[in-house]
Amino acid sequence: MTTSTRGTAARRTTVPAVLVLEDGRTFRGRAYGAVGETFGEAVFNTGMTGYQETLTDPSYHRQVVVMTAPHIGNTGVNDEDDESRKIWVAGYVVRDPARTPSNWRSRRTLDDELTAQGIVGISGIDTRALTRHLRERGAMRVGIFSGDALADEAALLARVRSAPRMKGADLSAEVATAETYTVPAIGEKRFTVAALDLGIKGMTPQLMAERGIEVHVLPATATADEVYAIAPGGPDGVFLSNGPGDPATADLTVVKAVLERGTPLFGICFGNQLLGRALGFGTYKLKYGHRGINQPVQDRATGKVEVTAHNHGFAVDAPLDTVSDTPYGRAEVSHVCLNDNVVEGLRLLDRPAFSVQYHPEAAAGPHDAAYLFDRFVSLMEGQRA
Repeated sequence: MTTSTRGTAARRTTVPAVLVLEDGRTFRGRAYGAVGETFGEAVFNTGMTGYQETLTDPSYHRQVVVMTAPHIGNTGVNDEDDESRKIWVAGYVVRDPARTPSNWRSRRTLDDELTAQGIVGISGIDTRALTRHLRERGAMRVGIFSGDALADEAALLARVRSAPRMKGADLSAEVATAETYTVPAIGEKRFTVAALDLGIKGMTPQLMAERGIEVHVLPATATADEVYAIAPGGPDGVFLSNGPGDPATADLTVVKAVLERGTPLFGICFGNQLLGRALGFGTYKLKYGHRGINQPVQDRATGKVEVTAHNHGFAVDAPLDTVSDTPYGRAEVSHVCLNDNVVEGLRLLDRPAFSVQYHPEAAAGPHDAAYLFDRFVSLMEGQRA
């Protein structure tokens, strides 16, 4: 939830702001972006590049993002790198924002873009100390207040503690497309895929289109009948996208229908959690989550380690070292995070379905995991054969 007022950049640099965590710790700085107030879940992102992609990732809906890289805004904002139709973060926290951007594609400053879209932020605070606090105490509710929203800290803390929690939040429909749209294949069309938009990023259908896939992006509320109606005989494959919120709130009807029919299925991030729950595994909230573009993940089949992009606060609870029996056949954990052994991928052994917890489509990089889209193509080729 955000309320804001607007002013010139010069005026905003002198406007005091305060960040209030639900455990009572506060950080004082200057307004960055819109002036006003906002609430959300405080999380940190360890990426040193790609802030525009981060801001426009729908998976950050209702989260206040703390950037661990100290210098943000150096390359400004362009018209090409947005991953969706708007900025989705609930608030933005940076240490040392750029005074003047320098990049040949830059069209405006990040400060101006945040202001134009009503995103309340704060700058000039010790983001290193804030990140350490979140690592020790865990992700928690937070508020940013500036301008007329400033008040007694006790009153601000009470407002933060009355804000909704991320656990139990059903958010996919809030960020998904309202109408089905199609991204045509680039070159010869080879396959038709139904992509369930749970918070999809623009690069995802783009990478599939580059592989000859015509992608039909459907609303998060689409039914199984609507998924299978996109092409005569149904789609060649179904894709479950990333997205925000608690996977325990999601309706699994479509996922189970796809598994029952044996249609090739590929899920990422939130889609990985939905596949896990459909297979009978639980999900749980991580202490502070994985967010950034430098997360090491091992492909357990090959032993290869990939540097990957992450944005998730929930994870699948599945056994790492045993094959599990599920209603749809045997399943195993295919990928694991080397930092903390969190499940990073699932694979069915008896049906054409797999998923990963990270982002193989990461536009800002790294691109170690782009091969997973080729694996999806191979599944559809095998099914057609």
